Amino acid sequence: MKKNLILGCAIVMALALTGCKSKESNYKKAYEKAKAAELAQQTETEPVSITPVVTPVTTTQSTTAVEEEENVNVRTERLNVMNGGTLKAYNVVCGSFKSPDNANNLRNTLVGLGYSAQVAQNPETGMYRVVASSFDDKSAAISSRNVLRQKYPDAWILYRTY
Repeated sequence: MKKNLILGCAIVMALALTGCKSKESNYKKAYEKAKAAELAQQTETEPVSITPVVTPVTTTQSTTAVEEEENVNVRTERLNVMNGGTLKAYNVVCGSFKSPDNANNLRNTLVGLGYSAQVAQNPETGMYRVVASSFDDKSAAISSRNVLRQKYPDAWILYRTY
């Protein structure tokens, strides 16, 4: 008798607990009702005109070219040139690839644009760097990088160590 009573209570509890689950359709109906109320409220209110606040920008050149040159980030890496050319101390890199084919494709594009681009490999990381131009002084490399950033916004300067 006790077994039947316990079994009956267990079945009633299982049915009671599974019947309390809320269904996804109930949530969807409540969401759609709230969205409809929000849309109705927006159509009842008057349209709001938005006037942008324009603050005049004044630029002053407080830093000299030497200070700007010192603030430019320059990475330092050891490079091995892949296509027989030579690199100078400061190099403008337009792309880094794990695949030499991808690096050569970008190099060919840059050569087509008139750059003396080269592919160099970093032996520590195995990455292939596409060097668009190479310079002996940092300021020339910065100028070239700034021009290249119009087409390649991620261009950066690499100082080659031997």
